[in-house]
Amino acid sequence: MGLYDKFSRLAGEREQFQTSGLNPFGTCIDEIYSATEGRIGDQKIVLAGTNNYLGLTFDAQAIADGQAALALQGTGTTGSRMANGSYGSHLALEQELATFFNRPCAIVFSTGYTANLAVISTLAGPGAVVLIDADSHASIYDACALGGAEIIRFRHNDANDLERRMVRLGERAKEAIIIVEGIYSMLGDVAPLVEIVDIKRRFGGYLLVDEAHSFGVMGENGRGLAEELGVEEEVDIILGTFSKSLASIGGFAVGSKAMDVLRYSSRPYIFTASPSPSSIASVRASLQKIAQQPELRKKLWSNANRLYNGLAQIGYELGPRISPVVPVMIGSKEDGLNFWRDLIAKGVYVNLVLPPAAPSGVTLLRCSVNAAHSDEEIDKIIQAFAELKK
Repeated sequence: MGLYDKFSRLAGEREQFQTSGLNPFGTCIDEIYSATEGRIGDQKIVLAGTNNYLGLTFDAQAIADGQAALALQGTGTTGSRMANGSYGSHLALEQELATFFNRPCAIVFSTGYTANLAVISTLAGPGAVVLIDADSHASIYDACALGGAEIIRFRHNDANDLERRMVRLGERAKEAIIIVEGIYSMLGDVAPLVEIVDIKRRFGGYLLVDEAHSFGVMGENGRGLAEELGVEEEVDIILGTFSKSLASIGGFAVGSKAMDVLRYSSRPYIFTASPSPSSIASVRASLQKIAQQPELRKKLWSNANRLYNGLAQIGYELGPRISPVVPVMIGSKEDGLNFWRDLIAKGVYVNLVLPPAAPSGVTLLRCSVNAAHSDEEIDKIIQAFAELKK
């Protein structure tokens, strides 16, 4: 058997998509003009398939700070945080994140994926029990597998199913680790954190919330779903990424003072090169914007309401709630692919998500809005969907 023979079916499916027109897998955006505009081939497009929720990828201060750090500190650290990869700016960002979340400890990682791998795999070692939402991100699944813990999945956003599984654990529930997300990236729905916190109070355990898509988006100060619902004190660790609202790359965890021990025990932290100084500098600038400009969140949610309601009025089947993530349910894979290509021809780029990446075996066109979208751009997206529905 050849090294790659087991992937022959997957390769055949991908080749079919590649030979029949514009390829949705690894789409090349040939030019980026702004947080909301780009070009694919000869077609100028509205970017409605990014996670750039606050539209900060072209923020002037973030760019200037990143350029200054590049000139002063070079292109990269060339080392891990444990070796030579902790600069003053890394430590400053950790302090700023800790202050922002009002937590004693913050740790910065190279990516959001690595943040989950580092924290979860270290805590959820052999003998541990982890209860995770069935629709959890791949990084959460991988982290649990890497750690060697016993993994128990509960039905997506079903607090009653979580409770049943905690009951079955008996005394072991007191040390169980519960992991959920804030906003789920495919359907835009949110975890029932109030109910989950109540279960934790009654049965014990520890609660980790991945706020990757809700950080900067929800809560009075932008701290995420836990802040929005008033349950931050019951969340043991909040995980997040710099690649969504913070418009860069990297990841973080915030928690109690005791969490700092993970720096000395987490292999993904110890053996991964640290984020480049320019990335750290741009994140620090964007974090200040999140703290000082709540009007960005107000505009984001105005855009989310405008797009969701506009598509609903046309008659599309959408996700269960209004969110910056607006999924449009499509029939078959072939229908989804054709629809996606037709949208690009009309100047709109969204994400085509096929099973198994899409939950429940559905094919969906994943739209996402950001605070930089104008009303006219949102209306253009709606108009493109309206024309295709006819």
